[in-house]
Amino acid sequence: RITAGEALRESGHIGVWSVGRGSEREPVLLELDYNPTGDANAPVVAALVGKGICHDSGGYNLKVGGSMYGMHLDMGGSAVALGTLLAISRAKLPVEVHCWLAIAENHIGPQAFRPGEVVTALNGTTIEVVDTDAEGRMVLADALTLAAGDNPDLLIDYATLTGACKRALGSRYSGAFSNRPEWLTTLIALGQQSGERVWPFPLDEDYDDNLDSEWADLLQCAPGASPDHIDAARFLTRFVPAELPWLHLDLSGFRNKGGNGVVGSEVTGFGVRLTLTLLDSPLGMGAPDA
Repeated sequence: RITAGEALRESGHIGVWSVGRGSEREPVLLELDYNPTGDANAPVVAALVGKGICHDSGGYNLKVGGSMYGMHLDMGGSAVALGTLLAISRAKLPVEVHCWLAIAENHIGPQAFRPGEVVTALNGTTIEVVDTDAEGRMVLADALTLAAGDNPDLLIDYATLTGACKRALGSRYSGAFSNRPEWLTTLIALGQQSGERVWPFPLDEDYDDNLDSEWADLLQCAPGASPDHIDAARFLTRFVPAELPWLHLDLSGFRNKGGNGVVGSEVTGFGVRLTLTLLDSPLGMGAPDA
């Protein structure tokens, strides 16, 4: 299923539409499914969500110097979500999976979204735009809302989301956030096992103070210096019901000279092997409370 361009705005997908409206290429929300049994009533074991910014100029908060080089790879989260879905289908895993890809270009122009705007996301949450270069969390807001509506046993999102995470970890690890803190030790072990190493960060509610807005339900990001990888994860919690087990991967390890794990190329596809390992663990395969 594809929803694109003005159809996104008309159907309330304002996060994706706002980010992509400055580009001559229409933004798109794409849904792909894998259902090995063909049972229309089968439970959704996993929902995968990917940030797919196919070029990120930063918008009106234009990137400087060489920071825009390589930003055609800001679609890495969607690439990993799609690659994971393909790997699951090739492995013929007995799980139903829904995959949501939020695709857009973040460009500058007369129609591009601007700091100071208030955007209403799909679930009705109002967002005050602070920095147009924090566009990834905007497109994920709509995609996560849709994915959560399937009531999956496990929701995972993948995104090359923040420079703060890369500054914290470098590119050999990726950051992991979950609303199930009891999973974190297991996730570290699964990362070691798969060769795609992750390190957890806090997700405590008191970080929400950084996102208090005078005009909307929340700020898109904190003005000025902040632990932006944590702020971004707290932002995303507004679009994931607390009762739904959720894992957010901030893919600082998506691109690493010399590769990551068993992948030797600079672009690593970080997350595919980790997810397959997770689904084969007690946390996956329909047993998220294990």
